[in-house]
Amino acid sequence: MFDFTYLWVAIIGFGLLMYVLADGFDLGVGMLFPFAASEEERDVMMNSVAPVWDGNETWLILGGAGLLAAFPLVYAVFLPALYIGVFLLLAGLIFRGVAFEFRFKASAKGKPMWNLAFTGGSLVATFAQGAVVGSYIQGFETENMRYVGGAFDWLTPFTVMTGLGLVAGYALLGATWLVLKTEGELQQRMRRWSVRLLAVVMGFFVVVSVWTPQMDAYVHDRWFGNLSWLWVLPAATVAVAALVWRALARGRDALPFIGTIALFGLFYGGLLFSKWPYVVPPDHTFHDAASAPESQLFLLVGVLFVIPFVLMYTAWTYYVFRGKVKMGVGYH
Repeated sequence: MFDFTYLWVAIIGFGLLMYVLADGFDLGVGMLFPFAASEEERDVMMNSVAPVWDGNETWLILGGAGLLAAFPLVYAVFLPALYIGVFLLLAGLIFRGVAFEFRFKASAKGKPMWNLAFTGGSLVATFAQGAVVGSYIQGFETENMRYVGGAFDWLTPFTVMTGLGLVAGYALLGATWLVLKTEGELQQRMRRWSVRLLAVVMGFFVVVSVWTPQMDAYVHDRWFGNLSWLWVLPAATVAVAALVWRALARGRDALPFIGTIALFGLFYGGLLFSKWPYVVPPDHTFHDAASAPESQLFLLVGVLFVIPFVLMYTAWTYYVFRGKVKMGVGYH
């Protein structure tokens, strides 16, 4: 029978990348809320993501459901290891979603509370995502394909660093999105923040690049055992970062956001290939974690119908609500 494992790796990998890119910028917009000059600017910031934010999270559902169905070992190890981190992630998304809906209907006195919930929920959800990624990089303590570590093993200096790094990364995505979607003083302020956040993100990139090989012998051998083609990824990352900085300095609107998306794609690729073919570090591969081929095939039929519709819906939404967001014009 045909080996569906790597096809499912591609599907879930694509779904998770789409979630990071799509939901990342609206989480970033939430974290930038405190830096708006007025409630009117916050209205514009929120309206820039109002038509798309809930649809963006479709990709998280696809990735999570796909992991459960196609790679049950991942759930068997990841959830016990990351219960608290995943709880914080979901709680942050819930607070962000509730605040999004209630802020539009709140009085002038009530808006600050929902602003805080929107910013706090975005910050907590983003940090938790980054810490979960850091936990994957550092690995899990397993015996007989079961997690045997403690409830807080996911929270280490390394995962705190990756959590903060993702906070900076999503904020950069949000800032460049606002450069694309807004105008006037708000746009110029977000352009300045984009330059600062780009420097912070590249700083975290250097720290992760140096720290990760020191804590994982497999990653060290993968990158330093020989001069492989993998070194194209960090070289391309530096080149794209320079392109984003140049585009911001020249006053471009769309290119900084496109370049930041490319940066995340390169970060994602570097993470995937650093650990390949292990999905549950330190020593369980995608084939070890995979469900039966019959189960993979049964689920594949449905997924291959769903993904094109999600892509069409997403593309249509972004097309309909293209262009700049104006003061006093809302989508909600």
